[in-house]
Amino acid sequence: MPASPKRVEGLYDRLEERIGYRFEDHSSLTQALTHSSVRSGGSGQDHYERLEFLGDRVLGLCIAELLHVHFPSAKEGELSLRLNALVRGRTLAEIADELGLHEYIRTGGDLKSVKGKRLQSVRADVLEAVIASIYLDGGIEEASAFIKRFWMKRLKESDAARRDSKTALQEWAHANRYGTPSYEEADRSGPDHDPEFTVNVRVAEHITMTGKGRSKRIAEQDAAKKVLVKQGVWKNLKDESAT
Repeated sequence: MPASPKRVEGLYDRLEERIGYRFEDHSSLTQALTHSSVRSGGSGQDHYERLEFLGDRVLGLCIAELLHVHFPSAKEGELSLRLNALVRGRTLAEIADELGLHEYIRTGGDLKSVKGKRLQSVRADVLEAVIASIYLDGGIEEASAFIKRFWMKRLKESDAARRDSKTALQEWAHANRYGTPSYEEADRSGPDHDPEFTVNVRVAEHITMTGKGRSKRIAEQDAAKKVLVKQGVWKNLKDESAT
């Protein structure tokens, strides 16, 4: 990557305001915002992928610390589920969109835009690279402050660990060597414009539960959630008091 001045005055002012951090040196930020489709040497030092690797670790450490502090009575299984929900690609892409990162990502060739659901993974990866650039420029304190700024409200959502109960149930079942949960539609009632689905889920041979919802997917999520609550992996929302 060609040498650049310590600061690129004006270029990132809006983005730095959104991030809440002022860079001393924009070199790593420029790299974080550059997709590999921009060909400029092929050394791996001129696009975001190496920074993404570092940023993923910084994010994981900071989120793990936040969970350890804010959920002192949570078991390891619940902490893992919460961490997975907070560092998954969809969450990262949502935050990237809040920051408007797509306005700054440099791409080349046919990849002219990274907006839309199809390329949410690119926006998620760039966000991790931006975290790494903050870490390299300002240290772990500044990176942690950025993560707290944009993840804390999600951390405190009581349903943060259960946005995808089917995935959570599968992870729990595999961890306990129960195999993959199976789902079966048991009933569908109501008019076509407002149906209600009933779905049964089975884990191994001895764990079953029934869920309901306005779509088959919602009913499956409901059934999976009920298993997780029954098995003590999740707390019932009515009883949950974590802050």
